[in-house]
Amino acid sequence: MESEDSLISRLEELQKDLRKKQRFEEAVSTTISLLQDCYPTASPSLRKSFYSVICRVATVLKTRYTAPGFWCSGLKLFEVSLSLVSDPSEKQQLQANIAHAKEILHQIDNPSSPSQRTSNGGYLFEGHLTVDPEPPQPQWLVQSNLLTAAAATLFNAESSQALVDNNNNSENTTDFLQAVIENLENAVDGFMDLETVSGPPKVPPASKEVVEKLPVITVTEEVLAKLGRDVQCAICRENLAVDDKMQELPCKHTFHPPCLKPWLDEHNSCPICRHELPTDDHKYESWKEREKEAEEERKGAANAVRGGEYMYI
Repeated sequence: MESEDSLISRLEELQKDLRKKQRFEEAVSTTISLLQDCYPTASPSLRKSFYSVICRVATVLKTRYTAPGFWCSGLKLFEVSLSLVSDPSEKQQLQANIAHAKEILHQIDNPSSPSQRTSNGGYLFEGHLTVDPEPPQPQWLVQSNLLTAAAATLFNAESSQALVDNNNNSENTTDFLQAVIENLENAVDGFMDLETVSGPPKVPPASKEVVEKLPVITVTEEVLAKLGRDVQCAICRENLAVDDKMQELPCKHTFHPPCLKPWLDEHNSCPICRHELPTDDHKYESWKEREKEAEEERKGAANAVRGGEYMYI
């Protein structure tokens, strides 16, 4: 039976093997065997080493190797690990890894035809099928559509009734319904005002064009030496390793590209310093400009008040 120090060294070597595409599946298979043989009686430090290798496999699959064979190996490792670990946070992460691996393998086995919606809910936009799901319509647009549909229905019903009723009554009702339709714009403005009163709008996802142009750098030995060996991706909390691909935000903080995109879709801000990226939502960008101008006015007014106080001191 190998000593724990020997096993930890072996796991470190396996973690290095994961960087080499031709040795990835063999390294994963060896890790599974070691897990089954040694994990139940392992010390906390050895278990931590096992978990580091498992996390490394997940990162490599997300950032480098996409062939189904690699994902099948990773899925088996995650499932075996889930049956052995006891830490709740580790279990939760493994469950997420398993779900992601199954989703990837399902997409590979069941590719969508060009004429169908994508498996993740893409939609047709300007003649092209998008990758991301269709964004929800804003509330004011939903309300506007409902009012328009209601008015149009009433208008059509009245037009049919006009064949039976006298011309004067039909003409009066038609004029009234036409006025309702023409005034929908005012109603929509009212809904927009209500949204403004209710508080700041939810931050939309970052602009796709901006995200695509973010520089991608490769972690080297020199970069690790500069940053320190324990530096992590702030989103997935995994230690960086040589050859990792990292995407850099304008604030100079870097993250794994597969971690960063979902984060920017949901939060649109740097997880570390909260720097916000531009969006494709013109209404939100206009709101930001107004808020910026209002903040400058508030600062100007506050400075004027303080200046007046100093005059009376």
